[in-house]
Amino acid sequence: MLRHDVPASLVVFLVAVPLSLGIALASGAPIVAGLIAAVVGGVVAGLLGGSPLQVSGPAAGLTVLMAETIETFGWQVTCLISMLAGALQLLLGLSRVARAALAISPAIVHGMLAGIGVTIVLGQLHVVLGGSAQSSALENIAELPGQIVAHHDAAAAIGLLTIAILLIWPKLPAAVRKVPGPLAAIAIATGVSLLAGMTLPRVELSGDLLQIRFAPELPGGGWVDVVVAAITIALIASVESLLSAVAVDKLQNGPRANLDRELLGQGAANMVSGALGGLPVTGVIVRSSTNVAAGARTRASAVLHGVWVLVFVVALAGVLGSIPLAALAGLLVHVGAKLVNPAHLRQVLRHGDLPLYLVTLGGVVVFDLLTGVLAGVVLAVLLMVRRTVWSGIHVEQHGSEWRVVVEGVLTFLSVPRLTKVLGSVPERATVTLDLVVDYLDHAAFESLTTWQQAHERAGGVVTVDEVGHPWFGKGKEGSPTLRRNAAASAVPRWLAPWSAWQAVDVALPGQRTHRGATEFQRRAAPLLKDTLSGLANGQQPHTLFITCGDSRIVPNLITTSGPGDLFTIRNIGNLVPPAQADPSMNASIEFAVGVLGVREIVVCGHSSCGAMGALAEGAPPGTALAAWLAHAEPSKHSSGPVTLDGQLPAGERDRLALHNVLQQLDHLREYPLVADAEARGELLLSGLYFDVGAAQVYLSGPKRGAFVSAGSPAPSLPAPTGG
Repeated sequence: MLRHDVPASLVVFLVAVPLSLGIALASGAPIVAGLIAAVVGGVVAGLLGGSPLQVSGPAAGLTVLMAETIETFGWQVTCLISMLAGALQLLLGLSRVARAALAISPAIVHGMLAGIGVTIVLGQLHVVLGGSAQSSALENIAELPGQIVAHHDAAAAIGLLTIAILLIWPKLPAAVRKVPGPLAAIAIATGVSLLAGMTLPRVELSGDLLQIRFAPELPGGGWVDVVVAAITIALIASVESLLSAVAVDKLQNGPRANLDRELLGQGAANMVSGALGGLPVTGVIVRSSTNVAAGARTRASAVLHGVWVLVFVVALAGVLGSIPLAALAGLLVHVGAKLVNPAHLRQVLRHGDLPLYLVTLGGVVVFDLLTGVLAGVVLAVLLMVRRTVWSGIHVEQHGSEWRVVVEGVLTFLSVPRLTKVLGSVPERATVTLDLVVDYLDHAAFESLTTWQQAHERAGGVVTVDEVGHPWFGKGKEGSPTLRRNAAASAVPRWLAPWSAWQAVDVALPGQRTHRGATEFQRRAAPLLKDTLSGLANGQQPHTLFITCGDSRIVPNLITTSGPGDLFTIRNIGNLVPPAQADPSMNASIEFAVGVLGVREIVVCGHSSCGAMGALAEGAPPGTALAAWLAHAEPSKHSSGPVTLDGQLPAGERDRLALHNVLQQLDHLREYPLVADAEARGELLLSGLYFDVGAAQVYLSGPKRGAFVSAGSPAPSLPAPTGG
């Protein structure tokens, strides 16, 4: 694997060096601290982490927080804070809570990164233009116009040159782009500054980099603030590392990341980096994606990149000392601008989380990183509560009658809205209270009950139409349901019979159809309008479905189909008379096969069929039923058993129903149009049997006389092959 990992590690190393220097500069830390973090992140996190191809090091996402921490506590105490943050990450990894960190909304993470990016750009623009960054983003904004119009020296030229190279680099030929853009920009800007003899502030390194004197120190006091800073760094570094690890998994097909182990690796790296005087370490998606794109196969690439950084720093410290700070500032402006990712913003917009993004971004820029993230988390919780307890409450008027519709979760939070809507109903009006709720708490129940009693005392009429679990009804009975998981599940109206959701004792049979049609118009029609509009001028059903007229058989329900899918023929006993015996059946089959061009004909029988019972016992002579069932007589004399999953049905009429399905398929093949289409491979004939009591569908298999349950592997039926 080294033939892949060594070249990849060199590419990542070339990207990591200038970025590590720039991040240290933006954080206000000693320049060497960024390089120490790059070495430790590569070696320690690379060896111990759970994401083999992730590359760790100092991250731009922590620059604002680190700048605040260093300014508040000083550098030595900040090193201690980094160690404490690492220890906390170790505890989190051992607690196996890594995936819980992913519960933070991506909108908050993207908003945090964008806020950091804006803050970096606002601060480093001053450095690029030859000035100094202010202490806050708002001060940077206020001072920026004056900085722009002020006199600019060589530093501004070098900074702008660096930005220009970074913008142009991705558009150059692929052969040129093999050199990483950040490395090329820093190298060119440094070379130009040296050739032009510019006197500029440059990177300052100690004489012997191996003599590290940034050992952590204990604070003189304020331990609460120190602990808060450590927790903040640990949480943000953990979230960034875990999200980066998940993103790396999406870029490669190798082993998936062990997130708990990744936290352990990150924690160990931060403890070592803090002890040696380095910046905090996180998994970095820029370096990690570069690692994957360069062809890395194992964690050796991340480890070797850290080794190369160490060798480079020790052997070529003089080269680092030639780099202008303005060039690093230009690099940071480019990095900060890329943190405001338009693709992330579009994703947030699509998911309706723009408020989270903007609140987090604004909080980071105006206040600080922790405040921004906490503001985003608080808003996310509020939005979650709102979505959880949302209730659709509105009132409809139909002539002299009123309908109050309540949908969703109805809790005390919805009572103000509920009271307002109920208050809009006139006194003495006839009202239907239409409740389709997932949960009803005590406050909402009291509000509804109080209103109903007051309305009825004033001469009004209130009818409660409750769909699903009877939350309100149970409360009225004195045995309210206390928890959502204790509620009985309900079949949706469009699947349940009328008796399951209509008030049986107040509606005459004819009114049930009226109520059902009204329900369709109110709830189902808006959902089906687009589908039905496409079928308005014609139909192209795939299947001719012949079944019994029994009210318990709902073809579209048991085949999970909708408008335009089935051309259905229903009669007593799902019979197919000879072609010349029944003009209606003959015309229907001719139209379905010859005109509509259906690709399949299904004959569907069912259990407890009354027609099969009459056939077995003998229908009254001389009746229309007896004449019709004559077309099923051959089924009584069929030989051989017909089984359901290898078992014979217990009842005689059910055994006869199975024989009848097969017999009617034989009758279909006597129709010339059907026989010709089947012979050409353009039509498939199949049988179906529905066990009503078990709600189980059985399909005819390739072997005659054997039906198998629809939950079994699909039978090997020949597929139609025509055009």
